[in-house]
Amino acid sequence: MTQAADRDQAQLQARERLGRLLSYLEQDPGNAALLRDTAEAALDANDPAEAARLYSRLKDAGELSDADSNLWAIAAMRSGQPALAAETFAGLLAGRPDDPALRFNLAWAQALCGDDEAARATLDAGTAAEALPQAALLDVQLLHRAGEFEVAAERAKAHLQRHGDYPPLLAAVSTLAMDVEDVRLARACAERAGEHPEALGTLAMLALGEQQPERAKAMFERSLALDDRAPRVWIGLGLAELAQGEIAAAAGHLDHGAELFGDHLGSWIAAGWAHLLAGDRAAARIRFERAVALDGSFAEAQGSLAVIELLEGERDAAERRIEVAARLGRQSFALAFARMLLSSAAGDTQAAQRIAEAALRQPVGPDGQTIAQILARMAR
Repeated sequence: MTQAADRDQAQLQARERLGRLLSYLEQDPGNAALLRDTAEAALDANDPAEAARLYSRLKDAGELSDADSNLWAIAAMRSGQPALAAETFAGLLAGRPDDPALRFNLAWAQALCGDDEAARATLDAGTAAEALPQAALLDVQLLHRAGEFEVAAERAKAHLQRHGDYPPLLAAVSTLAMDVEDVRLARACAERAGEHPEALGTLAMLALGEQQPERAKAMFERSLALDDRAPRVWIGLGLAELAQGEIAAAAGHLDHGAELFGDHLGSWIAAGWAHLLAGDRAAARIRFERAVALDGSFAEAQGSLAVIELLEGERDAAERRIEVAARLGRQSFALAFARMLLSSAAGDTQAAQRIAEAALRQPVGPDGQTIAQILARMAR
């Protein structure tokens, strides 16, 4: 029997046991020992919502131990009730402030509540990250998410000395290393992380940077088969498809990644350029406008929108936006593209369209880079 079949069989048995215990509980609803056994069975059967309800009943009966409270909080986290979990873990930690597992669980619950600042304070107040690899992972993720890249990188190196064989930590550090442009560290951590989906995404992005889009696409797809919730991987897949000329698929995948990211400027700009390559200026404008709305001080966003305005014959608006983009960043690819259209088309919308269609398919960077390669850097 395969491992997957073994897991399915174990899960079936756990559900059957839960069903039996629930039927017994109907006959004896006030039995605290039976409530506890049934709650634990619900966790084993991967029914955390049922487990949380049963632990709540156990509390109402005045029979909730600290061990029960810990399991209740875990059930609450797994069933989408992080605030309840945080409150419960905080109460337990007050009595056992030196327990690294409790400290990690509280920080995790706080992070799930969206309170990263509280989660960081909880971790910093103890030694959980030194004792537990999963706490070290959360520490790196929180710092990375806060944009404190250099601090995160230094902390990550210390964590790797203690927990260097923990694949999720290695995978997270590989992503961080990409953002601080430490390619050697990114590759080393990703390779050591095995088939972790985030690590596969890092290796795929490295392959894309090495102009191996076919290999990159295969690895992005392997990553998504393991976890399809990672926006970076969807963006990477779209960029790989863009490099291979699969424009329609690229636009869809870049859109999906941008939606998952929400406020990542480079993703919206990459999605916009994919739609522009596909000839859909209206869709491109929407995405560029979204990027400008998120951060009007980003030259690439302003320059990209100026390109659309030129193609739509809105020359005055485009000239004003080009001036804005020039003040924000003279090395902007989109700014250079907009200026080229402005000088070459001389107000002729059809000429601008012909020039754009030709230029979008040629190397445009100073080192002969294609638009796909430029967007790969921007959307990383």
